[in-house]
Amino acid sequence: MDKRLIAERFARARDTYSQEARVQQQVAEKMLRLLTEQTPDFIGSAYPPRFRHIAEFGCGTGSYSRILLHRLQPESLLLNDLCPEMKECLGDLLLQDTVQFMPGDAEVLDFPEKTDLITSCSTLQWFSNPEKFFARCHGFLADDGYLAFSTFGMENMREIHALTGHGLDYLPIEKLKELLCPYFETVYAEEEIVTLPFATPLQVLQHLKQTGVTGTEKKVWTRGRLQAFCNGYTEEFSREDGNVSLTYHPIYMIARKKRI
Repeated sequence: MDKRLIAERFARARDTYSQEARVQQQVAEKMLRLLTEQTPDFIGSAYPPRFRHIAEFGCGTGSYSRILLHRLQPESLLLNDLCPEMKECLGDLLLQDTVQFMPGDAEVLDFPEKTDLITSCSTLQWFSNPEKFFARCHGFLADDGYLAFSTFGMENMREIHALTGHGLDYLPIEKLKELLCPYFETVYAEEEIVTLPFATPLQVLQHLKQTGVTGTEKKVWTRGRLQAFCNGYTEEFSREDGNVSLTYHPIYMIARKKRI
C-alpha cells in the first residue's frame, strides 16, 4: 500500500465524498444499527454505558463519526484519519469537548488504553497488515471491549478489476474471522452485495474519483485507454435498463476481546 498516495487521493475528494459516497453512508448507518442490536448491553437501555470511550480509525469526513456521537453519546470519542486535511470536515464534531482528532496511519498509531470500542467503516481494506492491527487493538481495548468494523469483500468493484486488472486484495469474510480468532470472539459477521447503476462508464470513473477510492491507481488514463475502458464496460456490464453497474461488497464484523 502506498499510504502517501492513498492519503492524497482521499484528501482531494474530501469536498465531494459525503455527497457521492452513498453506499458508504448506508454501510455506516447499518454498522451502528448492528452494533446496538448485537451488543447485549444495549438491549432495553436508551443510553447504554457500554461504550464510554470510543476510537474510530479512518473517520474520513465524519459520516460514521456523527452517528456514533449522536447515538452512543460517549464520554470520549477519538477520531483518526490518515489524511490530516480531514480535520477541516470535522469542525462541528470538534466543537464538542468529548471529541478529539488524531491524524496518522492507524496501523502504527497508539490508541488510548482501556478503550471500550475501536470501530470503523469502509477503511480496513486499505491496511497492509490487518492481523497485526487486530493484535494491537486487543492491547488497547478494555476487558470485554469490542472491535467493530465494516470493510469490503472480494466482489467489490469487480467490474473495475475485470477491465483494468487493478484493485485491492480484498479479504473474504472467513479469512477475516481467522485473523481475528487469536485475539477476538466474533460476535457477528455478515456480507452483502450492493449494485449501483450509472448512466455511463465515465460516470463510474467520476464516482470513484469523487469518493477517493482510486487511491492505488498509478497508470495514466490516456484517451485510447479511456475509450477502450468505456467500450468494454458497456459491453460487459450493461443492465436491462440501459445503465451500467458497479458492485460493492460490504462486510460487517463485530468482535469481543478475548482474555488471553
